[in-house]
Amino acid sequence: MSLDLDKRQRAMLREMGVRVWQPLPTPVEEALAQVQTEHAINNIAAGARPERAESRFNAETPVALPVRVNAAPALQAAPLARPQGVDLMDWPTLQAAVATCRACVLCESRTRTVFGVGPEVAGAAPAPVDWLIVGEAPGESEDLAGEPFVGQAGKLLDNMLLAMGLQRSQGDTPPQAGLSRSIFITNVLKCRPPANRNPDPAEVAQCAPYLKRQVELLQPKMILALGKFAAQSLLQGSVPDVQKIPLGKLRGQVFRYLGVPVVVSYHPAYLLRSLGDKAKAWDDLCLALESFKHADQVLST
Repeated sequence: MSLDLDKRQRAMLREMGVRVWQPLPTPVEEALAQVQTEHAINNIAAGARPERAESRFNAETPVALPVRVNAAPALQAAPLARPQGVDLMDWPTLQAAVATCRACVLCESRTRTVFGVGPEVAGAAPAPVDWLIVGEAPGESEDLAGEPFVGQAGKLLDNMLLAMGLQRSQGDTPPQAGLSRSIFITNVLKCRPPANRNPDPAEVAQCAPYLKRQVELLQPKMILALGKFAAQSLLQGSVPDVQKIPLGKLRGQVFRYLGVPVVVSYHPAYLLRSLGDKAKAWDDLCLALESFKHADQVLST
């Protein structure tokens, strides 16, 4: 029950910091207040003397309460079909197709597409590379830079590559003695998912032909798949129910994608959160190095 206080008493309590509970007005009371206000405004606008609205209000007459209408959601532009003939594109055409791709909703929120980084390509086809590193999807830093694996995860990957005797080709960075730059780095997705969410299967399916054509043109001797979505994308055609297999159980094995050996390991971003698994990642890199040496020997004979 509320206290029957006059204005002076309420003001005194308010100065003392005491909050006085008041019941919320009923819908009818709210409607009455609205009618009073509108009537007073109309009378003032007409230059008439305001009358008491209570005398004009019939409490028995139903009052139509305002109805809130939810705004219709903004319509997004419908995705366009992926360019035809991806499997026949040369390198420059493939780059252009990725840069202008609008085959899924990720095109609406991306800043830049992330095709990948590696040795410069002078003609229609790149020179074959020894290594292909495949990540999952661009993050915020990659979306802004247009390059894969930048930021802290990129620094960790660079250190992993250095331990393997590899160095990414990046801008004007000079090559280091004793390190190979025959390496290309890319992602399964070429656009960043909003808020770095997990890739959607439909988005992976739209980007899969681009990655496949990159492999065909680059002709790598070894593929290192970093993260579960990279592993799933590359192995879904050869490993049954690979989406249901934890990444840890895919480690320690050599798979094949388009005839190229594939070794699976943890994504550098995951390793930054799980330092205890860095030793496992090193084991994966050693396995990849052994497989690469074997593949190189086979190709040399």
